[in-house]
Amino acid sequence: MITTPEPGLTERDLIARAVALRPALLERQAETERLTHYPEATHDDFLRAGFYRVLQPRRYGGYEFGLPTFFRMVTEIARGCPSTGWALSLTAAHVLQAATLFEERAQDEIFGADGEFRAASTVTPVGIAQPDGDGHVVLDGTWSYASGAPYSTHYVGQTLRAPEKPGDPPGPFVLFVAPRALWTVVDDWHGVLGLRGTGSNSIRIDQGRIPRYLTREVSLLDLPVEGGSPGSTLHGNPMYAGRAPSFFHGELAAIIIGTAYAAADEYARILAERPLIADPGRTRAELHDYQRHLGEALGIIHTAEAALQRNAEHWMEACRRNVAGEEPFTTAVDNRLALVFQTAGRMAWDVLQGSLFRTAGSRYARDGQRMQRYFRDAATYWTHVGASMAEPLARRVGRDHLGLPSDDIPLIP
Repeated sequence: MITTPEPGLTERDLIARAVALRPALLERQAETERLTHYPEATHDDFLRAGFYRVLQPRRYGGYEFGLPTFFRMVTEIARGCPSTGWALSLTAAHVLQAATLFEERAQDEIFGADGEFRAASTVTPVGIAQPDGDGHVVLDGTWSYASGAPYSTHYVGQTLRAPEKPGDPPGPFVLFVAPRALWTVVDDWHGVLGLRGTGSNSIRIDQGRIPRYLTREVSLLDLPVEGGSPGSTLHGNPMYAGRAPSFFHGELAAIIIGTAYAAADEYARILAERPLIADPGRTRAELHDYQRHLGEALGIIHTAEAALQRNAEHWMEACRRNVAGEEPFTTAVDNRLALVFQTAGRMAWDVLQGSLFRTAGSRYARDGQRMQRYFRDAATYWTHVGASMAEPLARRVGRDHLGLPSDDIPLIP
């Protein structure tokens, strides 16, 4: 057992800390983009606040709070800085898969003596896991878009099993956890439209050896959790027996909803400071149309957040029912949950670009303006592989409802 840094920390305390950090995150936005990752001061804030340990098992020094609390924290951080919220979520979240899939021996090694675990991850397989004949596998390759890599202690990646014999095709997906000593961060996160401060660098492994027990022949997009998992047994918590795709879509929704809140905050500031051309003694805040734009936008964002939070509760309940033997956590359940999360994210994107950015005025689309930054960040989210799953997810849910097989519809082309 690893003692948590603050055994008495509550979920309410955690959220209050995230809200309290907003002014500092707002001030650090430009620096975060310049560095291409959030600054060391923000990392230190997160360490002190316990943000990296929200989903981590208590056995290994975490707080083991539920998904609704994690998503609420991510939304609040993204409201202060979308890039920072993205990077925090995509490093603090992957502890859930590590704690779900691996046996006790592997988890003891993964979390070590201090429980420090922050892991970038990507779903695309690169290279092959080559056995070395000594109970280890050798990894070699470059994995792109590893968001949060600069502050990660581990990398949760995917590769392919080595072929049975020379000339055969590679085998199925292999999930692995590689400690920081095995990989380097490539300085290649430049020139992107938005989310410039997410530290979504590539990571490079050159002939890195890891024990075979730090690998599993599974895909993050199709985890074998029906009836429970090694993690739910080890930790006595059904949260560690959930499928990953819906969870990943929840992460993205939490981030973009926080970004939409940030845009609404900035819109309110703009209205209060922007004088009317014909009556400079008054501001746009007094005009009914702008009041309506803001109110309608907030109504949609609040609705999206309500869907996010309720669906997170449904995800937790699906885990509980799965472990209790009441209903397995199937891909059909996962598809439905994923589509709700994605729809909530799309609602936030639509109102940010279609209402708040559009009516704020072109002077706020200039470089250095926060409204421009929020638009760039949200637009880049909409190009992410998760957002591209909208059509296949909708088809899957439709086929599931019709009683037709849907697993043959790929989520990633």
